[in-house]
Amino acid sequence: MRNTFSACSQIGIVSTFSELVNTDFTGEINALCWYRNLDGDFNEIVTRLCLKENITEVYPEDLIALQLSDKGNIAREIILNDLQLLTDFGASPSLNLLKCYERDDEFDFISTDVYSFHVDRSPVGTDTFLCTYDGVASDIVSNSQAVQKILIPEIRTKLKELHNGPEDEFENFLKENYFDLHYQANEDAKPINLGLMHLWRLAVDHPKQKVLPCIHRAPIENEGEYRLLLIC
Repeated sequence: MRNTFSACSQIGIVSTFSELVNTDFTGEINALCWYRNLDGDFNEIVTRLCLKENITEVYPEDLIALQLSDKGNIAREIILNDLQLLTDFGASPSLNLLKCYERDDEFDFISTDVYSFHVDRSPVGTDTFLCTYDGVASDIVSNSQAVQKILIPEIRTKLKELHNGPEDEFENFLKENYFDLHYQANEDAKPINLGLMHLWRLAVDHPKQKVLPCIHRAPIENEGEYRLLLIC
């Protein structure tokens, strides 16, 4: 598999987990990729798991209980190792079998679900880690190729109508309802698909962050296909 990310100024490439967690975000770089060519059958794991809801959390004991082929076993060991690496690092990883996320269709002019380009925000210093092992993968887009939706005049006007309150409370209203986290990609934007099996670290908006947060979105799932996603 050819590394298709190295030419992107937004992405830093690393070759170990230690590099992934210890490399600083700098300049334009707000996404780090532990680029991996993995020899395992992750789809076999998906077919062996039972989807109980649209999002089903899969625990290590669920993986261990599966009867798998040699290739499936390789995939299982990789996932278990990723979970352990992140746990030892101090993160709280979750492995999810996904049919779809809940959609936000309350308003016709703005959406706050994960299918919308958005950034993550935290009151403390942290990062978002994710890896899609099977199914369709997430996208990121450069901060220069997107605009905060609350700055788009027609959307901002409708949000002010929705707020219908004092002007000095409007910005808090936007934050409390997560409207300020969502972005619209420019017409000429070129989103980057994160691909399968690579472990990513994305910059989050928090008080000590030195770079712009990484704008990303969940993909629209293919009909009849599940995603196997590690995230924390």
